Amino acid sequence: MQLHHVRVHKSDENLAREDQLAWKIAEVAADPAPVSEEVTEMVINRVIDNASVAAASLTRRPVIAARSQALAHPRSNGGDGATVFGLAPARRVSPEWAAWANGVAVRELDYHDTFLAAEYSHPGDNIPPITAVAQHLAAARGLTGSDLIRGIATGYEIQIDLVKSISLHAHKIDHVAHLGPSVAAGIGTLLGLDKEIVFQAVGQALHTTTATRQSRKGEISSWKAHAPAFAGKMAVEAVDRALRGETSPTPIYEGEDGVIAWLLDGPEGSYDVSLPKPGSIKRAILDSYTKEHSAEYQAQAWIDLARKLHNEHPELLVAGAIKSVVIHTSHHTHFVIGSGANDPQKYDPTASRETLDHSIPYIFTVALQDGTWNHVDSYSPERAGRPDTIALWNTVTTTEDKEWTRRYHSLDPAEKAFGGRVEIELANGTRLVDEIAVADAHPLGARPFARAEYINKFRTLAAPVMEEAEIERFLTLAQRLPELNAADLGGLTIVAKPGLLSSIATPNGIF
Repeated sequence: MQLHHVRVHKSDENLAREDQLAWKIAEVAADPAPVSEEVTEMVINRVIDNASVAAASLTRRPVIAARSQALAHPRSNGGDGATVFGLAPARRVSPEWAAWANGVAVRELDYHDTFLAAEYSHPGDNIPPITAVAQHLAAARGLTGSDLIRGIATGYEIQIDLVKSISLHAHKIDHVAHLGPSVAAGIGTLLGLDKEIVFQAVGQALHTTTATRQSRKGEISSWKAHAPAFAGKMAVEAVDRALRGETSPTPIYEGEDGVIAWLLDGPEGSYDVSLPKPGSIKRAILDSYTKEHSAEYQAQAWIDLARKLHNEHPELLVAGAIKSVVIHTSHHTHFVIGSGANDPQKYDPTASRETLDHSIPYIFTVALQDGTWNHVDSYSPERAGRPDTIALWNTVTTTEDKEWTRRYHSLDPAEKAFGGRVEIELANGTRLVDEIAVADAHPLGARPFARAEYINKFRTLAAPVMEEAEIERFLTLAQRLPELNAADLGGLTIVAKPGLLSSIATPNGIF
C-alpha cells in the first residue's frame, strides 16, 4: 500500500491533478493488476450474499417502489440494458435504473456485508451498479465475468480504503459519500477506462452523493435503503457524463471550497489515505465481513451473545427476573445504535423497522427472550409490542468503554472487535457478566462464514420467493463467475416465482 497525504489547498496553490486524491483513485482503477484466486472466491461469495438479501426483500414496499420506477425506464441506447431482481432476464431497463432498483433490494433488510473503521460501509453496495453496467455493455464491449470481478474488486478496494482513513459520520455526513467514488472507480476498471475519465467520474460521483446522516437518525425512514442505491445510480450517470467529455469540480476533496474544507475536518483538515501501489492486488474485500442476522452490523455480536445467554441461563427468561442490563461497548455502538444516541425512538415499540434495526436495546432484548433472530418476525409490530418485551427493553442501556472503543479502531485484524461486555443485574441481587468480541459469522468468530454458509443463506432466504430450479440455476452460474462470457452476464439475476410480483399492487408516481 502507498500512503497519500490529503489536505485542503487554496485555489492559488494550483494543486496538480496528479497530486489529487481523485486522481490517485483513478490510477488504482486504471491499474491492470491481477486478481488473486482468494479475492475472486470472495467476490463470488458476495454476489451470492447480495442475491440472498435481495430475494428476501422482493415483496417489501420500498423495493416494489424502486422496481416500479426502474420499469418506467426501458433499455437505453448504446447497450442491451440491465436486469432487475425478481424479473426474467429478458426484461431489461436502463442500467442506472437497474442499479437503483437492485441497490434498494440489496440494502432494504440491512443484511449484507460490512466494513467498519473510521467510517461505516456496506461495500456490497458496489455490486448492483457495477453489474448493471456490465450487463448493459456486455455485448458491445465483449465483457466477461472476469472483467466484472475486476470491477467489483476495485469498488471494494476504494470504498474500504476511504473508510479506513476518512470519517464522514463525525461531521454528520452519510457514509454513501465514499460509495459514489468507489462505484465510479469500479466501473472504470470494468470498462478499462483511461485515468482522465475515471478522475472526472470520481469527482462528479462524490459531488452528487454527499448528504447528511439524518437518514440514519431519529425516526429512520425507508430512505436508508434508497441512499446507497442513489449513490450507485449517480455514479453510473457520472461515468456516462465523463465518457461524453464532461468534467467535475476540481479538486473535489482538497479544494478550499471542497468536501474536506466544508463538509469534513475544515480548512485545516488533512488525512492520510492508503491505496494499493501499482501492480498490487486489490484485496480489501477480504477485510470485510457479512451478516448472519438482519440487523445493523454492530448488533451482530450482541445477537449472538444474547442467543448464548438464552440457552445457558434460563433464569433470565422469567418475567421480572432482570432489574437492569448495561452494555459496555465502543463509542460508535453506544452513540449510533445505543442509548447514547439519545433517540427516544430506539425505545418506541411503534418505531419503524429501520429504527428498530438500529436499536441495540431492542435487538438485545428480543434476541435474549427468543434465543434467535429472524429478518421478519423479530421486527413485527406484534413482537415489538409485547408487554414483557417492552418492560425488559426499558431496562437496557449502553455505555462507552474506552477499551472496546480502542479495539473497534484497531488496525490489527486479530484485535479489532465490534462487541463488548454485558452486565445483567437480577431482581434477586445477583449479577451476570459476559462478553463477546466479534460475531459468530466473523472470520475470527465461533462459526465463520465460508461458501457453504453463503449458499445456505441464499437457499433459506430465496426459498419462499423462488422456484427450486431457479435457485439452483443462479447458484451454478454465480459460482462460475470467472468463466462467464458476455452472453452469460445477463443471467446474473434472480427470478421470482411465477405470478408472485405481478400480484402485488404497484404504487403510482410521476414516471
